[in-house]
Amino acid sequence: MKRFTILAAAGALALTAGAAYAQDDKTLAIVVKGLDNPFFEQINLGCQKWLEENADSEYKCLYTGPASSADEAGEVQIVDDLLVRGVAAIAISPSNAPAMANRVRAIAPDVPVMTIDADFLPDASDLRATYLGTDNYLMGVKMAEEAMKLKPEGGSVCLQLGNVGAANINSRAQGFRDTAGGAKDIERLDGQNGWTEIQGCPLYTNDQSDLANQQMADTFIANPDLDAFVLVGGWAQFAPQAYTQVTDQVMDKLKSNELIIIAGDTLPPQNQAFREGRSHAQVGQRPFEMGYKAPDVMIQLINGETVDDPLYTGLDVCNTEDPGFCADN
Repeated sequence: MKRFTILAAAGALALTAGAAYAQDDKTLAIVVKGLDNPFFEQINLGCQKWLEENADSEYKCLYTGPASSADEAGEVQIVDDLLVRGVAAIAISPSNAPAMANRVRAIAPDVPVMTIDADFLPDASDLRATYLGTDNYLMGVKMAEEAMKLKPEGGSVCLQLGNVGAANINSRAQGFRDTAGGAKDIERLDGQNGWTEIQGCPLYTNDQSDLANQQMADTFIANPDLDAFVLVGGWAQFAPQAYTQVTDQVMDKLKSNELIIIAGDTLPPQNQAFREGRSHAQVGQRPFEMGYKAPDVMIQLINGETVDDPLYTGLDVCNTEDPGFCADN
């Protein structure tokens, strides 16, 4: 059985290292949407933990991605470069699922391909052996359930999403809409169960924290009667100082539940915001677990072993009734 080592890298150094390590068949590549996102750094830390526990391994695993999460084309190019040069296996978190799938299909690699954190669309599922990560539809369901507890009669809502082509984020939005609206395949909430998406929403952050906070601020000003703001991903909270400034403007409404904020992910700055009353619920993924498990899954695939599809990593839900995970992290 082959034995593998993880080398976690960052930024341009990671890409340079990828070019070198991919010259042989001993590279496990993990390609994320962007190295500027603290969520993906947790995947990196999971890889490092795997390395500590497999310190005598001789093979290499590369953690990399474009410098910016907004660089969809850059991520596709990195995957292209790695597959053309040659890797033992690759785990991809596609920022733009259709574009990434098209490129992988064109290359037709003869090595195992899996997705991590974000999946391809169903019509491209044949391109990867398995998906490791969150049940994103369920994550949206959980967000809706938290909103419905606080606003049982519904209300006006704005959903904040990431990239237009991000399948994982869009799946969360679908889970929220279907659960809040009480029906399947709702394209937009327009009064179902009392919930209505306001004009101008959903918002698309392109995974940029500064844009996410500006969008929140503008939405609060333009819609003083807004009932709920849902960060389908945690982008605004990844910039805690800016997020604090934005929520300072509506703290009275947040304290009275006149306005509620439901947010995705449970990274430390987000949990701090929750404890300060700057959100009412956090629905968290487990990115560390994704990074920790990915090398072993790739090894199984390389060895021709049967791997379940999908491989879900679970969720952590924090709310004011049960702070749970967010109370101590």
